[in-house]
Amino acid sequence: MSYIASGNTVTTSIKISGDTTGNLIFTTSGANTTALTLDTAQTATFANNVTISGVTALNGNITSTATGFIQIPAGTTAQRPTANSTGYTRYNTSLNALESWSGTAWVTAASQNGSYTATYLLVAGGGGGGNTLGGAGGAGGLLTGTSSLIVGTTYTVTVGAGGAGSTSDSVAGAKGSNSTALSLTSIGGGGGGSNSGPTAPTSGGSGGGGAGAGAATTGAAGTSGQGFAGGNNSTSSPYPSGGGGGAGAVGANASGSQSGAGGVGTASSITGSSVTYAGGGGGGGNSYYGATAGAGGNGGGGTGGYAGVGGAATVNTGGGGGGSGFNGSPQNGGAGGSGVFILSVPTSSYSNTSTGSPTVTTDGSNTVIKFTASGSYTA
Repeated sequence: MSYIASGNTVTTSIKISGDTTGNLIFTTSGANTTALTLDTAQTATFANNVTISGVTALNGNITSTATGFIQIPAGTTAQRPTANSTGYTRYNTSLNALESWSGTAWVTAASQNGSYTATYLLVAGGGGGGNTLGGAGGAGGLLTGTSSLIVGTTYTVTVGAGGAGSTSDSVAGAKGSNSTALSLTSIGGGGGGSNSGPTAPTSGGSGGGGAGAGAATTGAAGTSGQGFAGGNNSTSSPYPSGGGGGAGAVGANASGSQSGAGGVGTASSITGSSVTYAGGGGGGGNSYYGATAGAGGNGGGGTGGYAGVGGAATVNTGGGGGGSGFNGSPQNGGAGGSGVFILSVPTSSYSNTSTGSPTVTTDGSNTVIKFTASGSYTA
């Protein structure tokens, strides 16, 4: 073999010996223990620990047969390098996780292993309000929780539209459209009842309220786990109507000369601030007989009309539309509010791949993706 060794005498600092093997071996002094071998295939073999400081470029494969460890760079999120190339790998001490640069974002080892956990809020479109002393529309169904997302999987999002307010006193308000995402379905809110007949309200995520009339009308049912029933009407003059159900409470029954208020919605802080969604609409009053209109439920519910049309619910809350008033002529119900889908994922796992132009914000260590229209997210 050929070798280079540190000297073992006072007068010799480097000792070189050559033979015909073609290998170059670096040894320690004294016993000539091999430290590094460079063979004819240009493979470098280290016999013990190796320490590399600074930026070093290595071309080719690296193989370790040791049973100990490889120590890689470690630092906080703030200490991440800014000039990145795909494949850069480091240990993030802020996240306590191994992470690599994907080419567009830092991705944690948990994400590389196939899945990560996200928090979601899914709200359907609210129901439309009824016509003429109209019952209020029920809120869209509301679902919230956590879900495991599979890396590389595309999840389709459908955001339900709000139901139209009734334009005929013999037709109930239109039911809101369902919202779907993550294999979940939030049910559209039920429509409010109308005066002629009277026309019954419809069930949904939350149920619609009964219209003011001389015959009794019961508020329609909500969907278990998503919303509550609408309120009942009153058969006595001045014929107040029932409020629409909300995600957090039933719509109020009509009482005396007061139409029912919409049921309250459910508050969520998924975006970083507390916002209430899916409030029921307020029951329609009337200036003709003197019934007071009901207030919309907290969470975007539309206010009931008095002498005119019912109030529209707030868009992208899933609120129910307000029932219409009555001034001697038929009045239209208010439209239900469109739904919404919000997804909160760890920023370290966020793929930055979506369709439908969602609004993207951050909340602490999470990225929040808010869909106000249909689209998709690829985990």
